[in-house]
Amino acid sequence: MSDPVRACLIIIGNEILSGRTHDKNLPYLAEELNTLGVRLAETRVIPDIEQTIINTVNECRDAFDYVFTTGGIGPTHDDITSECVAKAFGVPIELNADAHALLKSHYENPEDLNAARLRMAHVPVGAELIDNPISKAPGFRMENVYVMAGVPMIMQAMFQGIKHQLVGGRPMVSRSVGGYIPEGTIAKVLGEIQGDFPNTDIGSYPFLREGKLGTTLVVRGENADEVNQASERIRTTITDQGRDVIEDTGEVSA
Repeated sequence: MSDPVRACLIIIGNEILSGRTHDKNLPYLAEELNTLGVRLAETRVIPDIEQTIINTVNECRDAFDYVFTTGGIGPTHDDITSECVAKAFGVPIELNADAHALLKSHYENPEDLNAARLRMAHVPVGAELIDNPISKAPGFRMENVYVMAGVPMIMQAMFQGIKHQLVGGRPMVSRSVGGYIPEGTIAKVLGEIQGDFPNTDIGSYPFLREGKLGTTLVVRGENADEVNQASERIRTTITDQGRDVIEDTGEVSA
């Protein structure tokens, strides 16, 4: 099993923590990264507090192969991500000529490019811009840290523009098997299966349908044969208990 290429997502914004805005970037990024062989290993949701952002960026860029941030690069007073990333890297922030030109091309009336909007053209010195084909205000990259918008449509467009830069390992594959069997009934055998297939991750997800308890077991790993073997053991465990398998996504292939 190869060493996994690991990424961390930092979701920045008080609006996420308050529950007012529901984050949609995490599932999108996790799926996209997996197709590239990059494992989203951790996600952190943090407030618009300068020192928190600085500390989190520095900690994560040292611990992970890639770091992605979303949120906090807009025109309002609480959009402080760009300044904080500059401080994390110990460089000044400046009006970027290319970013400035992009914004000027977006606003036909020069008066519309006011001081607030011009903040979106300020990036850390040495940053590489990330294209924003929707509203032109760019994101940027500093070493292994990719700073992107929080608006899902814009974040997705930004990511599509930079994903070719990412170098991953082997993509993870998965298979789900489930039935009307409580977790406690199969917990012991499930632990044994996990022990026999240490290079897989087996997740247990209980459910209640039509008044009946059941469990869906999801096996993930880089090796399709191991994922299928572990899944078949789970399927056999369910049927040996006299229960019906009601969910099986089928064998996966490399």
